[in-house]
Amino acid sequence: MTAQLDERDLSTLAQHRGELTGYCYRMLGSAQDADDAVQETMIRAWQAYDGFEGRSSLRSWLYRIATNVCLDALRSRGRRALPMDLSAPVPSQTLPGAPLPETVWISPITDAGAGLDAADPAEQAVLRDSVRLAFVAALQHLPPKQRAVLLLREVLRWPATDVAELLDTTVASVNSALQRARATMATLDTERPAQELGAEERELLQRYVQAFEAYDIEALVSLMHDDAVMSMPPLPIWLRGVEDLKGWYLGHGAGCRGSRLVPLAVNGCPGFAQYRLDPSGLHVGWSVQVVEIVDGRIAQVHHFLQDFGGRAFDELRLPLTLT
Repeated sequence: MTAQLDERDLSTLAQHRGELTGYCYRMLGSAQDADDAVQETMIRAWQAYDGFEGRSSLRSWLYRIATNVCLDALRSRGRRALPMDLSAPVPSQTLPGAPLPETVWISPITDAGAGLDAADPAEQAVLRDSVRLAFVAALQHLPPKQRAVLLLREVLRWPATDVAELLDTTVASVNSALQRARATMATLDTERPAQELGAEERELLQRYVQAFEAYDIEALVSLMHDDAVMSMPPLPIWLRGVEDLKGWYLGHGAGCRGSRLVPLAVNGCPGFAQYRLDPSGLHVGWSVQVVEIVDGRIAQVHHFLQDFGGRAFDELRLPLTLT
């Protein structure tokens, strides 16, 4: 018979929800899938609570359940990606093309949704860097168990003995999996750590908002590196270089004129919910922007679209209209 959880027990389980969501997001590459995995974790924990006898900490027990939920989910799924993982950049005049299914793409997650706001300040930098889009996309190249080992050992800083116990394996196997995971990650583009926003970066973002909302494209691209990148999942294309970005904004992207931007903290980076002006005069949710700043200029802008089969606003529970 399932033990009865009192209000204190339920509160204790719930206090781990944020960090578990961040862990499942890194494992699965999708905010919605992470939410589903944590919900399943909580259901399994509730059903098995009478069998939890305190042989490990409650946190370790929940991570064991969450890891198994993620491994089960990954058995039937392909890896998620960003557009730059799948093709070469295209010129600005290229037609957007047909969107790919939502299941192809890494999706964004807010810092709060990934549990970063509740993390120990000493761990913030590592945790923030580990939800960067490039890092999450790189994780998807690892076999699921290697992915879990890398996250538990190098992001969450678990001892190898604890990881071995969680995965029902040996310390030698954990160390071997970690070595292979490190070797794979070293071949991928994960070398842009998330930066703390200082006064200069905040001023840069303020100028970005002003330029975007005024649709002053010359001013906008002046804030970017010459080889800046823009992507637009679920559309498969992406662009590189300020000339092509300028051409896109003034060409296929011209419907974004009149947009308003609402600040977000997303994937360890500054970001914005973009609301585009529609013919009725309403500002309607269009994209979730993730802005990566490197050396004082914008290096990447990822636009996760709500239209074309995207679900960025739905997954982040953002309002679909701006009042």
